Amino acid sequence: MDEELAIKVEHVSKKYCKSIKRSMWYGIKDITRNIVGLGSHSEKLRKDEFWAVNDVSFEVKKGEILGIIGPNGSGKTTLLKLLNGIFWPDKGKITIKGKVGALIEVGAGFHPMLTGRQNVYINGAILGMNKKEIDEKFDSIIKFADIGDFIDVPVKYYSSGMFIRLGFAVAVHRDPDILLVDEVLAVGDRNFQIKCFRKMHELKKTQDMSIVIVSHNEYVMREYCKTCIVLNKGKNIFYGESEAAISFYINNIVKEREIREQNKEAIHNKEIIKEISFIDSLGNIVQTIPTGEKLIIEFDYETKEKIRSPIFGISFYDYQGLFTGFWNSYENIKLPDIINKGKIRVTINNFDLPVGSYRYAVVVCEEEESNVLEWRDFEEKLIVERPQNTRGLLKLKQTWEVIK
Repeated sequence: MDEELAIKVEHVSKKYCKSIKRSMWYGIKDITRNIVGLGSHSEKLRKDEFWAVNDVSFEVKKGEILGIIGPNGSGKTTLLKLLNGIFWPDKGKITIKGKVGALIEVGAGFHPMLTGRQNVYINGAILGMNKKEIDEKFDSIIKFADIGDFIDVPVKYYSSGMFIRLGFAVAVHRDPDILLVDEVLAVGDRNFQIKCFRKMHELKKTQDMSIVIVSHNEYVMREYCKTCIVLNKGKNIFYGESEAAISFYINNIVKEREIREQNKEAIHNKEIIKEISFIDSLGNIVQTIPTGEKLIIEFDYETKEKIRSPIFGISFYDYQGLFTGFWNSYENIKLPDIINKGKIRVTINNFDLPVGSYRYAVVVCEEEESNVLEWRDFEEKLIVERPQNTRGLLKLKQTWEVIK
């Protein structure tokens, strides 16, 4: 294994069985076959078995942060458990160089009847720390977890956020060479999440620590991960630079899923808007736009009945809900009556939505906003990208000068 690598995953697969009874029976058969030296034939699927992780390969260098994204059930957590040694692969090989710290499940390794203080020692021992090492780091662990007097309360009374605080504090104070972090960090409050990422960044710089993060948070992936892999149905379908991985995920997986969901329900309101087009400053129709750039939105409409003083609107939603919207009525702009086919165009000279992916819904009203003729969610997403010459989620217009 290359000296620069911390993790090497080669054609790894892991299967599960949908039936508990069959799973137990297969387990007994496999153990028996291994005892007598026949081999378990684990590379083959039997009845009710499926590949949770299927032929996945990647590498993580020392000091590198790798992101893993994918829809629910795609094998992300199973892959982390394979990296952590909780499961053994049925096929392939995993090579790990260094100590591993993991935060995969809320409350993992904690005994509910014992206090937080007692669980620090138990969890630390599970992670490979001895009592002397835990004693030396105990005050630092408690300070980082910031759970106050709850440290002497049985953890069965902890909230999920308190579990995460204590679990993460123990994991990072083990001084791991490799840290595995699942979506569980999303449970904590925003300030603690920032604290965690600062700590990970500090360890990455000072100890050359490698990190593997599973998250649905696109900002985390863009800001912290140099590379990402996209999992779907257990397979690694994309492996590369994080920005490209996120765009691939949104365009190829999220979009397909939303189309399937929309096909289940027929839209019962009028279909006046036939198409929405996003056009950049060069006149190209796009689904991706850098933040701060000029964006033209065109509504292609068709109506057999005249619509008096129409109101057109488009609203953009991020993962937390409504973010912003553009309606001609908000700008006190009255549009002429429309009938038959045509286009409505709105131009935004500086499209300053933060970097991310946005669902969008469109609305058509007649004369006033309460008289809604159509309200419809579109299956596509608009992806707002970060320009090359900026950092963070926004690019603000600015001027610079020297004042003497």
